[in-house]
Amino acid sequence: MKRTFSLLMALAMVMTMLVGTASAEAAELTYAEGTVLRMATGYNNTKTGLFFDAGVAGEGVTLADGVTYLAGDLKPTWVEVEKQLGVKFENQYQGNSAAKEFDFWKDRLAEVDMVSGTAAKLTEYGEAGSIVNIAEYLDQMPNFKAYLEANPIVRLSITGNTDTGAIYFSPYFDGVNDIERMPLMRVDWVQKLLDGEGAFAADACNKLAAPVYTPYMPTAGTVEIDVVSLDGPAVETIAKNYDAAGNIVEKMNAAGELDGVAAVNMLRDYIDAAYNGYYGTERSNLFIGQNAAWDADELVALLRCVVANPQTLNGTDTVQGLFSREDNNNQRRVDMFRFAGTLFGVRGLESRQDYLWIDEEGLLRDARQELDAYEAMERMNTLVQEGLISKAFVETAEESTATYLENDLGFMHYDYNQTQTVYNETKLQAGEKYMAVMVPVARWFDGTSEDGVYMRFTESWRSVKTDGWGISVAGTKDSQDKLNAALKLIDFAYSPKGQILMSYGPDAFIKTNNDGSYVTFSFNGTEMPVIADATYAELWEKASGNYTNYARQYLGSTLSFAKSQAFEYQCTHEVGKEGAGRISTAIAMGTIKHPELAVTENPWYTSVPTVLPNTKNENETLSSYSQLAEKFNSAKGGANAFVDIIVAGFATEGMFSAEEAVDTVSESLGGADYLYLKQEAFDRLLEYYNK
Repeated sequence: MKRTFSLLMALAMVMTMLVGTASAEAAELTYAEGTVLRMATGYNNTKTGLFFDAGVAGEGVTLADGVTYLAGDLKPTWVEVEKQLGVKFENQYQGNSAAKEFDFWKDRLAEVDMVSGTAAKLTEYGEAGSIVNIAEYLDQMPNFKAYLEANPIVRLSITGNTDTGAIYFSPYFDGVNDIERMPLMRVDWVQKLLDGEGAFAADACNKLAAPVYTPYMPTAGTVEIDVVSLDGPAVETIAKNYDAAGNIVEKMNAAGELDGVAAVNMLRDYIDAAYNGYYGTERSNLFIGQNAAWDADELVALLRCVVANPQTLNGTDTVQGLFSREDNNNQRRVDMFRFAGTLFGVRGLESRQDYLWIDEEGLLRDARQELDAYEAMERMNTLVQEGLISKAFVETAEESTATYLENDLGFMHYDYNQTQTVYNETKLQAGEKYMAVMVPVARWFDGTSEDGVYMRFTESWRSVKTDGWGISVAGTKDSQDKLNAALKLIDFAYSPKGQILMSYGPDAFIKTNNDGSYVTFSFNGTEMPVIADATYAELWEKASGNYTNYARQYLGSTLSFAKSQAFEYQCTHEVGKEGAGRISTAIAMGTIKHPELAVTENPWYTSVPTVLPNTKNENETLSSYSQLAEKFNSAKGGANAFVDIIVAGFATEGMFSAEEAVDTVSESLGGADYLYLKQEAFDRLLEYYNK
């Protein structure tokens, strides 16, 4: 029976069931001036901790606030926190990712007061009594409490125990309720190949590799798609007419040996026929326009055209199609299977927790135990076989993907808009343009039709991140001062001033009026501060325009808590704003759908919580499935079975087919038991909010 959950009821339950709300006159969090907090906290490496390391500070770095900082000094954000709260920070951060940092300290928690960790691990150790239950102190944390009351899905995502309402970590948001990763293309290349009157011609081109990829979209009939019109904020319906045009992949596969010129002209003719001239001579808009409606098959046809026409595109004999930002970093390589989910309509590959998603019946599902996930990876492997995914992703290559854009060698990848479109300023030449484009049309099974729905949907949606900071019980148990100071830090971070500080850094980096007030601009309907001119200049000087690197490495902001995208938006290149603006318009007009940060009538659209409230015994059992976690690791130094299948196909023992892979994960690696325990926790969580 389908479950329906009331958001209003959830709100009511949040407001009445938060632990500790009975006392209207809770004691204020007080502590001795100068209380020392031992901080094993940071973001992924020694450059992005609370304190400067030698790699960033060198022999001294002078910032826009006029202060020279040395290695070992607190970064400006945390100098201001010390000033605001009257505490002192001691550096215990080992410079690891959240998972590895917590693993380092988990048996030495008496030596630290606050520690980074994954949300799942902090909750697991909280249930075991090692991490402080923050919910017991919510009455003394008015800012954090108000944030939770205003954002019920956040409360749902961080509840660690439904009997007590426990919370074991402070949630981290890298923006919230907005799209995260986007497809990015060299749009000038698409225009060169597809636009204009008459036939495409070139003095030289390459031959296409033998076809391996087969059609994903229909080969007959019509598919209707809603798009935002090219010239204004209106929705219009266009048709992919396969009866008139055929399927472009099927036609290319049947054509025999093709060269780059013939392939481009075949794609041009297909676009004209399939869309009945809708795109005119600007056929590139099928992929790059506000009214784009491309799908996986059309992308494969375009990739074939790209890799077969390097002479036209970059003047050399070779160009790479799809690539990942860093070919030797598993944390970036996994973006390839995330993109596969978007291309082929597979849920769970960009989940907020492991690979979990919620189906239309309200039941948890695990992408690692779904045939369609492996079938999508097998399709990606056919792109590898055709040479449409970069050599550097597949094997060691002379040219690293890190230089693909500046050397005109790479066409497309799936990543964050601001950090990647900044290359329009730093790496690309006049007339070259690397821009975010619409997410593709795919067939999604949201429960509204047995045959699925052809639509544009992204699972890459910002919510509570999978990392956070917890308070050590052993570290603070003998010092009420330490405990209160750590709680006060979390509460301050969610205050209006704290949220600005944790995103922008101190006031010295923000533009102010003569009376000291902030100069502001409207961002998503809210007035937000404008960064100082000196900050903007320094961002480019020290971080080549990469906001995230600058904020984390130099300011010490955006390491945890609630990060506003307002600062990042100001640092986004105009090309980045153009592409993201089109996507935002499509989302606002309903032509791109996404998970909701609410309890939705159709549970398929509910964002899976970042943490589920498993019991101590359940967590001990879940921890025993270490092979499952390691097999699908997304960390920098890990390995991931989905990536392996993209590279080499079904070539691993126990995973020689999609069916065998599902069986191996479910039975041999404990996936079925894992999912059962997660479902038990999810059921308790829903009961907690929907009694």
